[in-house]
Amino acid sequence: MLEDGPSGQSAVDEPERGAETPKASGVKMPAWFDDVRKLGLGLKQLFGAQTRLIVAELGLARSGITLMLFMGLAAIVFAVALGFTLLALAGWGLAQWFGSWAWALAALAGIQLVLLIVAILVFRRAMHWLTLPASRAELAILAREAATQGKAEGELRAED
Repeated sequence: MLEDGPSGQSAVDEPERGAETPKASGVKMPAWFDDVRKLGLGLKQLFGAQTRLIVAELGLARSGITLMLFMGLAAIVFAVALGFTLLALAGWGLAQWFGSWAWALAALAGIQLVLLIVAILVFRRAMHWLTLPASRAELAILAREAATQGKAEGELRAED
């Protein structure tokens, strides 16, 4: 058997395409043998190209995750800035309508208080849904399965 070099290419000089191969004087190889050899070389090149493609894609994914996290953070910062800007515009509009900054800020605080109370009530309703009997049973099953899986993984790591 011939060994492949570090580049994946064999050390044997292969005839170039279009060049005539020298004829062996004694043993004649069947034609299908040459086809099988060409098939093997083609598969070797194909899998080598696939491996290089996978390595390149993993490199892109690795840098893409970092970029995605930074852009997510930037989106949050810009969303908060937009919220503050819209809040300031709403305050300015209320000040124009009421003719007084004090009344505008009081109305704005009242609107924010109402929105905060609504958010708290919706959160409490969602927590109540989690305490219903069917939800409690489902959460208990999930906790048991997680504990069993964690215990099994811990035992496998201890054996290794």
